Amino acid sequence: MQDHLEKVAEAFSRKASLYDEFGRRHPNLQRMRQKVRQHALRFLQPGDRILELNAGTGGDALFFASQGFRVHAIDLAPGMVQQIQAKAQVNGLQHLLTSQVGSFTQLDQIDERPFDYVFSNMGGVNCIDDLSIVAQQVEAALKPGGFVTWVVMPPLCLWELAAILRGDRKTALRRLNSNGVLAHVEGVYFRTWYYSPRQAQRAFGVHFRPAALQGLSVFTPPADHKNFAMRFPRLYRCLCFLDDRLADRFPFTGWGDFFILSMEYAP
Repeated sequence: MQDHLEKVAEAFSRKASLYDEFGRRHPNLQRMRQKVRQHALRFLQPGDRILELNAGTGGDALFFASQGFRVHAIDLAPGMVQQIQAKAQVNGLQHLLTSQVGSFTQLDQIDERPFDYVFSNMGGVNCIDDLSIVAQQVEAALKPGGFVTWVVMPPLCLWELAAILRGDRKTALRRLNSNGVLAHVEGVYFRTWYYSPRQAQRAFGVHFRPAALQGLSVFTPPADHKNFAMRFPRLYRCLCFLDDRLADRFPFTGWGDFFILSMEYAP
């Protein structure tokens, strides 16, 4: 697993300088981030301290810090952490936003713990083959009564399953592979795994209880369909309408490009 995580760190360090560009002029990705942030704000209180895992270039960390929360952001990739530090300095938020290179498998080594809230967006936890390893570390980093929110990639994505209609079985069924899928980022190959909401909830064990669950981009296209909203604006608005009405209802809570799961730490 250590070799695997080193590959992930290398891949995303290479990607760091290009990462934010993908999100520019990407209406659906911006919409997804807004949905996640709205979800998270339901569980945050003024003055809360947030630990963000797999923080990437710090877009979410910067948002929470700008709302007055104290955020400590960690990422495996040194290149990503450099981007976070630069953003904190440019925006004058060093007093609220700190960061370090760190693994979600070693949260017991963070001096600032415990935190009120632990957050991980956009499938960062999908980079490990056993979610319980991360969940155990979250328990060590979180205050009793605190909350954790993970944004996880599930096995069932309607858009990808639809690829079978054009004969593309590889795309349609790839998330259903229990051995994970080989991902390719900036010339580096590493595996990712897909989890259902039930699998994610079970990973936390008996000291956590479910607080909220909703699908993310269930009917709207996955993040890699960057131009869909601009090419088909009317259809995109209809799909957004369906998402807004159904994403927090079963069975759509566990379908889509991602799902958002929040758990309360109640030892």
